[in-house]
Amino acid sequence: MSEQNEIAALRAELSYLYAKDAVRAVVMQYFRLCDTLGPDTSMDDLRNCFTRDALWEGRGRYREAFGRHEGRDAIVAMLGSYAVPQPHFAMNAHFLSSETITVSGDTAVGLWTMLQTSTYRDGRSDLRSAALTIHCRVEDGRWRISHFITENIFSRDVDHWSDTAPISVPDN
Repeated sequence: MSEQNEIAALRAELSYLYAKDAVRAVVMQYFRLCDTLGPDTSMDDLRNCFTRDALWEGRGRYREAFGRHEGRDAIVAMLGSYAVPQPHFAMNAHFLSSETITVSGDTAVGLWTMLQTSTYRDGRSDLRSAALTIHCRVEDGRWRISHFITENIFSRDVDHWSDTAPISVPDN
């Protein structure tokens, strides 16, 4: 392989890695904002996570719960309903694992398994897991979510998250 071909191959690989990192960053920004939804959450920051024509949809039992929202403004309005007039969540945390991101030019598809721990304003708590398929593409020079798909794997009510029981450690 010639030096020029090697440089071109390295540039292509570097571009691919930068794209994967940018996709991961926009998805993580979206979930960080979802974890802190409230009156002080920047809806502009949330809006900037999505393309103008984005689609957000629940599948399976999540279709009935969350619906299908077309367009960035509709998505932000749906998510904003969890923020005001009072935050829907007293505590919310998303954990993503089993990541696979495939990039093809200015488009990408990411697959994750999500675990979510939530306590709601009414005091109820639950643990849920979902399969996420998130399509992204470059719009206005930056990677954004163009199609967000979430499908429930399991959901379970829990009593509470913090327990005063001693933490189990091996005997010395």
